[in-house]
Amino acid sequence: MDKLKKYCSQVVQLSDKELSLIDAHFEIKTYKKKEFLLQNGLVCNFIGFIAEGTIRHFHIKEGVEKTCDISFENSWITDFQSFTHGTAGIMNLQTMEDTVVIIINKENLYKLYKACNQYETFGRIMAENVAQRATEIAMSLSSDKPEERFQNLIKKQPDLFQRVPQKYIANFLGVSPESLSRIRNRIIQKQKS
Repeated sequence: MDKLKKYCSQVVQLSDKELSLIDAHFEIKTYKKKEFLLQNGLVCNFIGFIAEGTIRHFHIKEGVEKTCDISFENSWITDFQSFTHGTAGIMNLQTMEDTVVIIINKENLYKLYKACNQYETFGRIMAENVAQRATEIAMSLSSDKPEERFQNLIKKQPDLFQRVPQKYIANFLGVSPESLSRIRNRIIQKQKS
């Protein structure tokens, strides 16, 4: 919980008493590699903070998995549409390595908001960050070339290839694994020149 407390206190000002509310409202869950936190068709009733590990967000269209995002430590995960409306979601959240997530369910989130209005402010800021990330992904997919998307991804997560299989990275970037290999090789050659 210490990692979450540190993260929260960097976003909003919280007293020690207010920080201790985290212990009463969140729970730590550990997942093995390839385990699901959420599968399509189910209602998402939680928001999670990744303390350790990597989670792939994907949906299935016409029988094909489409990777929407890959989240790492200090990221928040949920299916906001399902969480907000209480409807069955289309999102899958699957671990790419052994992962520790600090989870709060919807009921406890609202209790936390009532206990301390600073957490409502924190929740708004967290939601804004998630929305900003979604906008960045959408803009990148619509305007950046695959090589630019790849370079931006590697800047943010240099150990990406050690943590996530190449086929999922390629899927997220909207290219085939073979194209991703060619992009990587071109970048390596440019760096050597």
